Amino acid sequence: MADMPQALGRALDSLAASREADGLARDAREISENYRLHTGKGRRLLTREGEAAAYAVSRMPATFAAAQAALRESLAASGLNPATLLDCGAGTGAVTFAADTLLPLTSILCMERETAMRTVGERLMRAYGGAPAEAVWAACNLAGEDPLPRAQLVCEGYMLGELREDARIPAALRMWNAAEQMLLCIEPGTPQGFANLNAVRDALTREGAYLAAPCPSGQTACPMRGKDWCHFAVRVQRTRLHRQLKGGAAPYEDEKFCYMAFTRTPPQAACAARILRHPQVAPGRIVLTLCEEGRTGQRVISKKDPLWKRARKATWGDSFASHAGEKE
Repeated sequence: MADMPQALGRALDSLAASREADGLARDAREISENYRLHTGKGRRLLTREGEAAAYAVSRMPATFAAAQAALRESLAASGLNPATLLDCGAGTGAVTFAADTLLPLTSILCMERETAMRTVGERLMRAYGGAPAEAVWAACNLAGEDPLPRAQLVCEGYMLGELREDARIPAALRMWNAAEQMLLCIEPGTPQGFANLNAVRDALTREGAYLAAPCPSGQTACPMRGKDWCHFAVRVQRTRLHRQLKGGAAPYEDEKFCYMAFTRTPPQAACAARILRHPQVAPGRIVLTLCEEGRTGQRVISKKDPLWKRARKATWGDSFASHAGEKE
């Protein structure tokens, strides 16, 4: 179960307290509908400060958790420890907050097209403190042509899919050209989100980028094409306000996401294999669906297998050493 830092939770509570509850709920519903119907058309989906506040309160717990999970895996695989961050399409700052929990950031630049999102993001970061409180915010249209400011780590979270199809690869190339060490792209865990990232993968590997995570197949083509797609999930604890805004009684939600991390240098600890589905547990055996060596397939682990104890603890999305003695 993913938990936000207490400082971020307090900042979100303060933001919610400054808004009328019915208005927050109404804006949250309208935002959800706009993203469901109009994502991928290049339209401005959120322009008012009230909408930005509702977006932060209703969506940031999940987008923070997804960004933290993706970045943690990417840092472990790459062996990198970047200190400067460029957050592209920063929204209200979820990716920056996630990066702050994992890295000793000395410089943060958040670039966001919408004034309302920048206003709310800056407010949250000032309330949060630490390195994010010193972040610089700037207006930016990722569909433009000007070079982006350089940083050791460049991230985008749930932004590429909002662009028109013909603008996505040019935007990814701009971000890659700005990345001194790593570009991390995080998108919704949908077939379309995965397809968008696979197109970016094809474009950036042609430019010499190394794919550090999550894939074990490195520079080879992704074996998951057609109707299948690779994605992950993180479980997020819901607060009472969060449940009200989301319109559900469940105490948690599962955020599904896709991600890819591209680096300038070969990854130091890329995983040997990745678990693509929930393990199938039966008496005396565990069946794992794995991606490894450029292909997907099932591996049956019996109680006599040296990997049995490891397989019992494994879950969907984990890296997995498919042979005894290998490092995960």
